[in-house]
Amino acid sequence: MAVSLLAALPHASAQDRAHREHKRAERAQIVELEHQWKKAALADDIPAMDKLLSDDYLGITDTGEVLTKTQQLARMRDGKFTITKLDISDTRIKLVGNIAIVTCLAQVEGTSADEILHGAYRYTRVYQRLSGNVWKVTNFEVTPANRSHHAPANQS
Repeated sequence: MAVSLLAALPHASAQDRAHREHKRAERAQIVELEHQWKKAALADDIPAMDKLLSDDYLGITDTGEVLTKTQQLARMRDGKFTITKLDISDTRIKLVGNIAIVTCLAQVEGTSADEILHGAYRYTRVYQRLSGNVWKVTNFEVTPANRSHHAPANQS
């Protein structure tokens, strides 16, 4: 029995290394997708955002509004939502099967409807690995991390 346990150790160790390497590769994919999302958000790049969001995407804004993919892209298209500065820190990625959960702290400047966005926000973005091994953002939620995050656009 001891011999069979010892014989299994190198195999288990190789499996563990392969699993860790697979997770490292998945994490690198998510980091790259986060970079693409940031770039698309700052550039109002609707085709890039369209590619990143799943067809069944649901986002929850800092005011509690629920947006579908079509609504989110329309919001970008009509200029009702623009981000001019986006500094991200405290990024955490949790991988669970075909799901990746990303949480971050973002320092944001921009506009939303008729209000100026300025301040710190925490967000959660959920990626799902779909057929063809493609990751897409399926859910998003943002929460203000400070009390004064909106000001009317006509005030200085």
